[in-house]
Amino acid sequence: MSDRSEQERHFETVAVRAGQRRTSEGEQSDPIFTTSSFVFDTAEQAAARFSGLEAGNIYSRFTNPTVNAFERRLAALEGGERCVATGSGMAAILAACMSLLKAGDHVLLANGVFGSTTVLFETYLGRFGIRTTRVPLTDLQAWEDAITSETRMFFIETPANPLAEIADIAALAEIAHRHDCLLVADNTVCTAALQRPLELGADIVVVSATKYIDGQGRCVGGAVIGNERHVGEAVYGFLRTAGTCLSPFNAWIFMKGLETLALRMRAHSESATLLARWLREQPGIGKVFYAGLSDHPQHDLARRQQSAFGGLLAFEVDGGRDGAWRFINATRLLSVTANLGDAKTTITHPATTTHGRLTPEARREAGIGDGLVRVAVGLEHVEDIKTDLRCGIDALIGG
Repeated sequence: MSDRSEQERHFETVAVRAGQRRTSEGEQSDPIFTTSSFVFDTAEQAAARFSGLEAGNIYSRFTNPTVNAFERRLAALEGGERCVATGSGMAAILAACMSLLKAGDHVLLANGVFGSTTVLFETYLGRFGIRTTRVPLTDLQAWEDAITSETRMFFIETPANPLAEIADIAALAEIAHRHDCLLVADNTVCTAALQRPLELGADIVVVSATKYIDGQGRCVGGAVIGNERHVGEAVYGFLRTAGTCLSPFNAWIFMKGLETLALRMRAHSESATLLARWLREQPGIGKVFYAGLSDHPQHDLARRQQSAFGGLLAFEVDGGRDGAWRFINATRLLSVTANLGDAKTTITHPATTTHGRLTPEARREAGIGDGLVRVAVGLEHVEDIKTDLRCGIDALIGG
């Protein structure tokens, strides 16, 4: 059987095999290199490594074989030339911004992105002279109208957390590139198993590996994926200096997560679709937000640019915040936590957790009301998840 190049192999094969470089020990599983530094044969070799004349390991802040293996594998899955792994998903966004923006630049930020992302742009990057304007994710004309001569970056999250709005990545890429801007897409909710933004025209992909890439809620980490110039030079240069690095152990955990990513994302998507259809028929439940529903405004777009709809959904309940809290508190199986992408189904109240740091006005603009409940569907049997959600429904309509 002839060897096939990485580009010709199927996603599942790349997720298991890509990036590994066996040592002389001939190990089957990827090793963990738990070392802070690396020894050189001579002083001359050390000088050559530090100057960049010779490739090789120097210091685990920016060169570690386990982390590098994870980066190679994730880059192959996302379809990028380079990947730089970071200590968290937020560190990935920070690294992209600090390496590709400067004082005086302007960013267009989609409404409804993760709360900490909004705070990072509007509060902390704002202190360094980077101005941000929030734009409705799905309104292409609004993106066009918000561009100024200083605009350098569009930042989107699609599907958006928690309302499952879908960005037209190709259309936004066309607008951004026509105005010499970069399009950065947060692909955390879908992962490369369901969506490849770089193929649709995005310049940079950021992910929180903490979520579906890990898949079991064990470790925190993130990554930036793109081309050699933006990521291999600019983002890597920032990481080398600023130290927003990923630990070798966490990188190893994420590599193991990648091996089952395609299987898990299909299972998450199947159960979430069944639950979304079921929830909209239940008493006390208002609108259900999930792109897998045929009446979702971007359902057809999601079908075109995603291979499935993902495991994240949200729904409105009667009674505002008190109703949402009563619903959540009545569940017994689901984990009340703001994390997502876990094998265990999680439930949370976005207005007071993931998006609680936003102003009431920003939450209104993003469509995140007090009665909104978010569920990240795990890998339990869907009927058991339904049974637990019925406890919330009973508390809602009986309370």
